[in-house]
Formats: sequence, C-alpha cells, structure tokens
Amino acid sequence: MRPGSLTSRLRSALIAVLPPVVLLAAVVLLWELAVVAFKLPNYYLPRPGRVWLAAQEHAGELARATVLTAAAAIAGFVLSVVVGFAVALVFSQSRMIRSSMYPYAIFLQTVPIVAIAPLVILWFGNGFQSVVIVAFVISVFPIITNATTGLTSVSPTLLELFEIYNASRWQVLWKLRVPNSVTYLVTGAKISCGLAVIGAIVGEHFAGYGTQSFGLGYLIFQAAGLLQTDYQFAAVLCSTLLGILIFAAVNILGSTILARWQSTESTSATIQGEA
Repeated sequence: MRPGSLTSRLRSALIAVLPPVVLLAAVVLLWELAVVAFKLPNYYLPRPGRVWLAAQEHAGELARATVLTAAAAIAGFVLSVVVGFAVALVFSQSRMIRSSMYPYAIFLQTVPIVAIAPLVILWFGNGFQSVVIVAFVISVFPIITNATTGLTSVSPTLLELFEIYNASRWQVLWKLRVPNSVTYLVTGAKISCGLAVIGAIVGEHFAGYGTQSFGLGYLIFQAAGLLQTDYQFAAVLCSTLLGILIFAAVNILGSTILARWQSTESTSATIQGEA
C-alpha cells in the first residue's frame, strides 16, 4: 500500500469520525455547564459525571439487561423479516389478496404499540416471548411495505420478455420479482431493526422477564419511578448504543449483500453481452 493511499484513507476516516465526536463533546460540555449554571437537582437533570458513575455502579445489571433486550430485539427483527417477506410474496401474487389484507398491515403500524402491548401480555403472558412479539409487531410493517414494492415494481418490459419465453409464475417470482426486491428489502430491514429495539423496550416495560432478570425497558421505567435519573440516563444510553450497534450490523450486512448482488448482476450482464 502506498503512503499516499494510506494518508488519504486516514484523512477520510477523520473526516467521517471527527465531526460527530466533536459534536458529542460539545453537547456533554453544554450539559455540564447548564446543570452547574442553573443549579439543577440530580433528580431533574444529573451531571454527565453522575451518569457515568451510575453506569459503573450498575454495570452488571445494565450488561445483563442489554443482552436480554438485544436478544428480544434481534429475535423480533428476524421474525419480522421472515414473516414480512412471506406476506409480501403473497401480496405480489394476487392483487385481490393485496387489496384485502394490506389495510390490516397498515393497522399494525397505526395503532399505538402501548395499546397493543397489554393485549399481547394478556394473550401470551409475561416473559421473553411477549417482548419478542411486541418487537415483531412494531417492526414488521416496513418489511411488508418495502418488499411488496420491490416485488411488484418490476419493469413491464421484463415481464413481457418472460412471457415470450413462456416462463411460469414460479420462474417469474424467483428469477425476476425476488431479485428486484433485494434492494427494497435491505432498505426495509434498516428501518425495521431500529423499530425492533423500540418495540423490545416498550414490551419489557409491560412484560418484564422475572424477579432476577430484567431488560433495559424495565430498568428505565423503574429508575424513573424511583427518581434515579442518573441510572435512568445510563439505561437510556445503553439502549441507544444497542440500537446503533444493531443498525450498524444490519447496515454492514445489507451493504455486503447489495455489493455481491450488484457484482453478480454485472457479471451476468457481461457474459450475456459477450454471448
């Protein structure tokens, strides 16, 4: 690797990383100054140092809660991708089914999750499974919408080409519609993964897990009720970092899939052109 290339990459990395870090430092400094200047009590707005101390004091609880919330969010997200894509496949095959069932898919998105969560707890009981269901309900709609758009927005020219070659419905689905939906599905997954974390936290507020294990959602609301605002801030920051990590993982995975997909498509096009 040439020194110039390495310097260019370091410069690009600094340009990407430095502005957010500087902004974060400025926000923390303003936060500290505001608490000191206005003499705000700890239960109203704790100083950043108090939040850091609370995070250290409850590190074990926060770590266990983060793992539980992450497991529920990932399970709900994966379930939403599988079920959402399956529903989109059905929608793409029948305009009648799509027009009949799509309003109910919208219903899942428009009804407040805090109204659905108690019903989920009533039907499925407290515990991990109910949290996963709440995360699934809140995150499945972007998958259905984006996947359905990708499966149905196929070029009419390509559809006519497949008809000329007497392609079956199955071949049109798996060789034309599904490949066309990959980009849309990745976009939906990026939206859905963040919603899954929100759904898991809301579900934990209602469902909890047990006397010895709690997720971040339970800890946030418990700390708020006890006016332990520094602990509450620490739990909120953990949930934020969790959402960022899950989004980053989905983003990297999606970018990798799209890069390989586009590479495969360009290779196929080159081979067809040479033929």
